[in-house]
Amino acid sequence: MKGNKILAMKYIHDKLSKKSFLTYEEIAEITGYHPKYILKLKKEIVEGKFSLEHGNKNREPVNKMSKAEEEKIVALYKRSTVSIREFCRFYGRRSYSCIYNVLKKNGLLDKE
Repeated sequence: MKGNKILAMKYIHDKLSKKSFLTYEEIAEITGYHPKYILKLKKEIVEGKFSLEHGNKNREPVNKMSKAEEEKIVALYKRSTVSIREFCRFYGRRSYSCIYNVLKKNGLLDKE
């Protein structure tokens, strides 16, 4: 059973305002969340920090590759004569899949 944050919030709010006699364990069972998560939600509600939106939404990933680095990888690979695996070992700063995706996006790999 998938958890429902809105329903959990309603049950917790009802419990805090003494409109419900459900325990936090029962609320967890009904909503499908772990009891510790229900207590975390309770703390957020009490402190007024409750949000239905994830905190990292609309943020850039900290390890996102810059356009300059992507262009550097493409330029280096164009000048090399080695396989993509050897190139990845030589470059060393990014994973194989990351470099593979950059090269594929720029049309440098054979179509399979």
